[in-house]
Amino acid sequence: MKKLFAIPAACLLLATSCKKNDSDPSPKFSNERDAEKISAFFEKHARKKESFTIDISEGRIITTSKGTEINFSPGSIVTKDGEPVSGDVNITVLDIFEVQDMILNNKPTITVDGEQLISFGEIIVEAEQNGEALAMNGRGNNGIRVAFPIGIDDIGGGDGEQREIPLWEGQNVDVSLLQVSGYNHENQSTSVTQEFYSYPGLTWSEISGLGLATSNETSFLLDELGSWRNCDVLVNDPRPGTTVLCYLGQYFNNKTGTNYTGMEPSSVFFKLKGENTLIKLYDVIMNPATGKEGFLSYQNSFPEGSEGSFLAISAKDDKFYAQLKENVTVSPESGKNYFGLQFDMQEVSESQLLALINDMKNK
Repeated sequence: MKKLFAIPAACLLLATSCKKNDSDPSPKFSNERDAEKISAFFEKHARKKESFTIDISEGRIITTSKGTEINFSPGSIVTKDGEPVSGDVNITVLDIFEVQDMILNNKPTITVDGEQLISFGEIIVEAEQNGEALAMNGRGNNGIRVAFPIGIDDIGGGDGEQREIPLWEGQNVDVSLLQVSGYNHENQSTSVTQEFYSYPGLTWSEISGLGLATSNETSFLLDELGSWRNCDVLVNDPRPGTTVLCYLGQYFNNKTGTNYTGMEPSSVFFKLKGENTLIKLYDVIMNPATGKEGFLSYQNSFPEGSEGSFLAISAKDDKFYAQLKENVTVSPESGKNYFGLQFDMQEVSESQLLALINDMKNK
């Protein structure tokens, strides 16, 4: 009997020992896991596409939860081959014109040349029927008109006059390079040899066509389904430009720019004071000195004397870190060709991070 009980007892002791050893070490969260963590946060809180069903033979005006109206003229949608479409069509819309949504959806207002834009609204409209993507039937009387509930008075500087607003096309940028040229922590040219991903979200290129902004509305004719469109004006600040460098130091996740999984594990956003303008600094500082890890802007893209708020966000060691620097004046030191900004980020909860992002709209 003793022998019979000895074996289970040994097994129990071994199992207990193994269980204890397995649970002793603290979990190690790699930087790749941190990238997944921040991507999950942005996916959870980002503004989602809205769905509608319309009879395209009759046409219809749909209104999003944000108040954007989209007027579909009868016959304004056709197949990809240009054939007429009748009956119910499924429409999806994502509209963005508030700073917090620009951050959470990674849709900053910056041109492909690094110029700053004041946004009157960003939107993408898609249509499908029976699982097949559809196209537009031209513009004009057969077109689709978009009207954002944001006008000159909302942007600032309204004088009762209507204003023409340029249209912009969103450009997805996801470029993988092996040999990369860039700038170090003192804005000096340098390079690295590594796999490197450049992902600013969207940048914007001007296209033909104009929107019309009144005191409380901005409208334009859509020219294409399935592509991002933006009604924006250039900031057009005449002051000389400088480059901004943001140092995150120990809170910078070194997988940023090298292991793209969605939203980068570290990022910095800038809102121009009193303007509906959001800039993302996504170029990584290369070969930085210790403590100077972080991001820099496009070269000479910030007018000297610009005022605004910087929000730095990072996921590292399974924690969120953030810092909001308000009322910053971009002014380079004498003899420098850049403006450096050092962050001392603090650990924040998910709700605290979301509150910081939402607060950016008031800056």
